[in-house]
Amino acid sequence: MTVSPPPKAQHPLGRFASPVLLLVAMWIVQFADAVLPGSFTGFGLRSWDVSGLGGIVLGPLLHANWQHLIANSVPFLVLGCLVAVEGARRFWAVTAIVAIVGGIGTWVVSAPGTLTVGASGLVFGYFGFVVMRVFAPGRVAHRILYAVIALVVIALYGGSMVAGVFGAAEGISWQGHLFGAIGGGVAAFAGRPRTARGSVAT
Repeated sequence: MTVSPPPKAQHPLGRFASPVLLLVAMWIVQFADAVLPGSFTGFGLRSWDVSGLGGIVLGPLLHANWQHLIANSVPFLVLGCLVAVEGARRFWAVTAIVAIVGGIGTWVVSAPGTLTVGASGLVFGYFGFVVMRVFAPGRVAHRILYAVIALVVIALYGGSMVAGVFGAAEGISWQGHLFGAIGGGVAAFAGRPRTARGSVAT
């Protein structure tokens, strides 16, 4: 009988390649937007415009200016790496769910014609994922670790996250923040097996 070798475990540092590459892509796009004629922001998410639904994918890569990108970069990298700890596949799945839920919610709730760009929806989504995965099915030891991480994340970013939804300044998309966070909560439970009835998770 032929026995297949076990799959190679992903190198711990390799897990963080995905958020780093996505952030690098944002900086490349912003640089191109700065040096090329015209503006890329028109490809963002435009509410109540069917032709603007492509912004669900493109919007997180676009930023209004360098200050906007810089403000998003550090929390994106920190929270994105916390999501990527579970592997590249999990990171991209969470990113896709956050982008779709956050994008559709923003498209529906924002005033018609509103243009939304920026990675802050992903940032709020990663925050929501890190916090809500504490309540997702899984081993008790893992959930305790997630709870400790969530408490640290809440201490670092909780205030700014609440302000980003309930105290957002004019021109800031609280809709993108809110629905991004909701998408992160959805992603925390998506694809996780339920514990069988009568069994005990350890």
